Amino acid sequence: MKKILIYNSGGGLGDSIQIIPLLLSLKNHYRRSKFFYLGAHTNHFDGKLKEYNIKIETLDLNLKYFGFRWWHLFYVKRNFEKKNEAKFDLIIDLQTKFRNSLILKRIPHNYFYSTTFNNIFSSKKIKFETKSHLENLSIFLDEKIKSINFNCNKLPKNLLSEAKRLLPKNNYIGFSITQGNEYRKKSWSIYKFISLANKSLIKNKIPVFFIEKNQEHIIEKIKNQVPSALFPETGSDLSCPALVTALSSRLDHAVSIDNGVMHMMGLANIPMIVLFGPTNSKKFAPKNNYVKVLDSKKIHNTSDIESISVEEVYNLI
Repeated sequence: MKKILIYNSGGGLGDSIQIIPLLLSLKNHYRRSKFFYLGAHTNHFDGKLKEYNIKIETLDLNLKYFGFRWWHLFYVKRNFEKKNEAKFDLIIDLQTKFRNSLILKRIPHNYFYSTTFNNIFSSKKIKFETKSHLENLSIFLDEKIKSINFNCNKLPKNLLSEAKRLLPKNNYIGFSITQGNEYRKKSWSIYKFISLANKSLIKNKIPVFFIEKNQEHIIEKIKNQVPSALFPETGSDLSCPALVTALSSRLDHAVSIDNGVMHMMGLANIPMIVLFGPTNSKKFAPKNNYVKVLDSKKIHNTSDIESISVEEVYNLI
């Protein structure tokens, strides 16, 4: 495996952060391989996520929103050959849209891994029994690929020092309450989070809220109801997703809805409770042994996340 291409069609920071453990596992296994990233949107590893130090080259085929336009089908191979690149030993398709997979497969390769449409595009016709790409790839390649989690100690020292300055004690419990994309109702009531924070205070847990500085009205509302709550990001001149991960490593526990911060917290490998409503918990929940999922579809047979009660979350804490 000299050249490996990873295709990620998601555009949010969370979509990129979610695949970091997979990238680390593959890079650890194929240490002499050259890894390339092809996204339908910006390569966040070169920008907002650069502090995580995920070294992966961008494959630029000059096709904006790669895979989401049918006409890409006629240009992808030509544009690739213009770059005078050798074909890939392996292409890993991390999404399941028929059109995108069809277009992606036009890039020259030896092996093609995809779970789209019952694995019809894969170069090996294997029936995968799991949702884990890492487990599937081990079967597909007939090689045991060791799972590697992100190590917070490898974050930049200035971020780790800042996290310790902002959260110097113990017994912190973190909350992430705001959603990024508004296309689906994923938020749990702020009043339920406030109630949960006050219940946690009784158990000597210090509530820590991860809220962007520009959300002053939300911060003030929480301060009025939970005076002892902390908002570490408002006390720092630094601002990046990796700082959230560094801060999360200082927590004993965290509660989050399905959002980008959930994935930033997940890299810290701390005990978490994640709340899901309309979105797919199997697909999006952080993959580690410390995560507990409360999915309204499973426990209340509804996609309404508000059906999850404060007591159900508190009992897991």
